[in-house]
Amino acid sequence: MSRKLTVIPGDGIGPEITEQVVRVLQKVKAPFEYIEAHAGLIAIEKHNELLPDSTLNSIKETGLALKGPITTPVGGGYKSLNVTLRQTFDLYANVRPVCSLPGIETRFSDINMIIVRENTEDLYMGIERQESPDVAESIKRITRKGCERIVLYAFDLAVKLQRKKVHIAHKANIMKLTDGMFLDVFRKKAESYPQVEAKDIIIDNCCMQLVTKPEQFDVIVTENLYGDILSDLCAGLVGGLGVVPGSNIGEKVAIFEAVHGSAPDIAGQGKANPTALLQSAVMMLQHIGELEMANKVTQALCEALQHKESRTADLGGKGSTASFTEVILQNL
Repeated sequence: MSRKLTVIPGDGIGPEITEQVVRVLQKVKAPFEYIEAHAGLIAIEKHNELLPDSTLNSIKETGLALKGPITTPVGGGYKSLNVTLRQTFDLYANVRPVCSLPGIETRFSDINMIIVRENTEDLYMGIERQESPDVAESIKRITRKGCERIVLYAFDLAVKLQRKKVHIAHKANIMKLTDGMFLDVFRKKAESYPQVEAKDIIIDNCCMQLVTKPEQFDVIVTENLYGDILSDLCAGLVGGLGVVPGSNIGEKVAIFEAVHGSAPDIAGQGKANPTALLQSAVMMLQHIGELEMANKVTQALCEALQHKESRTADLGGKGSTASFTEVILQNL
């Protein structure tokens, strides 16, 4: 049986990579009815607003979305569209797997970890005020409920995927109330998961360890701002934002996205790398229980990446967005 999937092509290179990812999904006969919706600059052109109600209603109806990179205009009081989507649908868990890929040479070759980032609280709530012309203030807001559900998600994910260890990255030595509560919740919930090793690490030390001995990490759970920084740092360890997937998970809605930008400077030139969005689509297949399909796509992608000439230019190859996808399709 098919299910409806909201597809948001996005801006810049978004439509190009989304088109290719949908081709792969159709090749493996993924059980989707594709419903296109818009957000970002293209939505302004088509609907005269950044995030139309029609898009929100589609996501609410389907409960599942695949999203290309979207652009929030700079200035003008525009709130981040990604933040708006996460808060609108209470997508509290941002999940970013970071794995070494065959054929992509990096400083490290054995990275296999998952960043689980709380997605709705912390400084990203955007609670700010101008105390005076020379003083601005931003509020870091953490709730026990928010701490509990992201910690439980991380431990449950570790058990589901047979991961051995969960680190919490924090700054409780300085922010004793906010990060202190987060750490306290982590320690208490860890008692219910004796099969998983629970460790805590100060966020600055975590960054240092990630660029010196990343193989020691398995699952890292952390707050919103820290998670944003760590997930991009870790992407750099395996080849950059062009190859890592991302998902935003809530109780009723899940959005899978490319975590890189819309790269308007190369839009329409066939240079964009579809790997990140394709890996996000793999996560989506896993999410709905289509594990065999997900494995087939992953295998076909890994085979394509091992042929340097086939890759896109950002990975040292000579392939285009479409030709690289064609190799993946042939592998399938």
